Amino acid sequence: MFYALTHSVRSKPSLSILWSNILSGLTVGVIALPLSMALAIASGVPPQNGLYTAIVAGIVIALTGGSKVNVSGPTAAFVVLLLPIVQQYGLGGLLFSGFMAGIILVLMGMLRLGSLIEVMPYPVTVGFTAGIGVVIATLQIKDLLGLDVASLDGHFPEKVVTLINALPSVDWREAFIGTVTFLVLVLWPRVRSQIPGHLVALLVGSCAALGLVAMIDGFAVETIGSRFQYVIDGVTGGGIPPVLPELMWPWQQPGPNGEPIGFSFGVVNTLVGSALSIAMLGAIESLLCAVVADGMSGEKHNPNDELIGQGIGNLIAPLFSGIPATAALARTAANIRAGGSLPLSSVVHSLFILAAILALAPLLAYIPMASMAALLIMVAWNMSEARHFVRTLRIAPRQDVITLLTCFSLTVLFDMVVAVSVGVGLAAVLFIRRSIALTGVDLRGASNAGEAQAHAQDLPKGVAVYDIKGPLFFGSAHKAIRHIGMVSPDVRVVILEMTHVTMLDMTAIVSMESIVKELRGHRIGLIINNLHPRMILKLRRAGVRKRIGQVAFSRSMDEALEIYKEKFPDE
Repeated sequence: MFYALTHSVRSKPSLSILWSNILSGLTVGVIALPLSMALAIASGVPPQNGLYTAIVAGIVIALTGGSKVNVSGPTAAFVVLLLPIVQQYGLGGLLFSGFMAGIILVLMGMLRLGSLIEVMPYPVTVGFTAGIGVVIATLQIKDLLGLDVASLDGHFPEKVVTLINALPSVDWREAFIGTVTFLVLVLWPRVRSQIPGHLVALLVGSCAALGLVAMIDGFAVETIGSRFQYVIDGVTGGGIPPVLPELMWPWQQPGPNGEPIGFSFGVVNTLVGSALSIAMLGAIESLLCAVVADGMSGEKHNPNDELIGQGIGNLIAPLFSGIPATAALARTAANIRAGGSLPLSSVVHSLFILAAILALAPLLAYIPMASMAALLIMVAWNMSEARHFVRTLRIAPRQDVITLLTCFSLTVLFDMVVAVSVGVGLAAVLFIRRSIALTGVDLRGASNAGEAQAHAQDLPKGVAVYDIKGPLFFGSAHKAIRHIGMVSPDVRVVILEMTHVTMLDMTAIVSMESIVKELRGHRIGLIINNLHPRMILKLRRAGVRKRIGQVAFSRSMDEALEIYKEKFPDE
């Protein structure tokens, strides 16, 4: 824990570096302000909850995590996972799920699982992100076109049918503002300005809406201020409350019926599945972001400390009404390009958003919902990585294509709980299958038999040499040694060349015991050659010990042949 902060302090940054990080933090703050609101709205909660997340999680994770440059907050990857939770369990259920996810993330970091999650297969992550992008974009069509839709319930196909049936109710005013905003988002990169395009697009959309309201009688569009209300000291306001969030336990927040969701074993049992999915997706997103950031910045993150930091951030953010957070790739990349190299930049970005809430809340209420929808559609397009998706379909091996399409389809058609579970399972299966393929056994003249190959022509008549290559674990042990007991009648000794064995688990140990018994039953001796001492100790603990005429251990093939001549003499 505190890996990034400790290393940053030890580096004793100069004043110029500190100033550069302050400026990069301000830049990222400008980017994160509208995105945090938009992503909160897309997740089914008021925009201020996204801002609270960026403030609290952005500071806490930066100070306790394992990456110097990661910027954390609400992200698009979470939207399709969080929206169903809000719809079913309310804001309280979402915050409680995020709180439990924080505990899970801390435990994952303490168990040092960070390095495992970093190696998530590429087809799985591309399938997730492309599916998430499709769902996010689809959900924004309602606000972009001003469709007369009460709610988008059900699974993805049902939502699509609802949107299609509602197309005749398109509001040209909402569609016009949404289209103007989207065109600015598409065209602004050609200007090559340092000003973030989405900030310009929202300004243009808001000014266009205000101007048309003033010029055209009856012209009106829905805004943040008209959709979201708050009450402070009995006074109702529209938009974002210009105050800091109150400290409150997640289970004291309202559930779907408006009453506090409460703390009980039943509630925990109901939400634990959602918490696991949030934790897994957050871990994957954060560590993938950290890997990309390492390549851009030349730094090195600590994956386990990053998980612990993400966990602490997700433990504390719900106490201040913050939704689940993870490292955001777009904001992290912008941070690095702007000169960010210390956790200070993320802290400054959070303080900027805090200042914006206190000073700019009344102005933020004028942002049209159609403009926010256009911004989210652009975010969805960028995260979908359509070019990488198509390229993977075109050039990847068949099993990777199947994995990609499976993760994509499950994300779109069902939900992220199913997709994350199946995706992680597919990743594990692919890893095991490919590990099994790396493990093999060669008899005598195998091309990669190492030292055994050099002696293949000089072996005594009664000796069979099996060269085992690769890890021996539950997936590969049976495949590797299932043929060893099936030797010809004239073989008196089997030599297992195990120089290239890198792992030996309990399944392999039990299989080795079976081989010893089977060979002993046929009066065939066994010599285990050049096995790592650590693995020899495992075999000895299991009872596979040196026995004259039955089992022996050697450190080289020459020694193995000498043992054969001495301990297994011809009868």
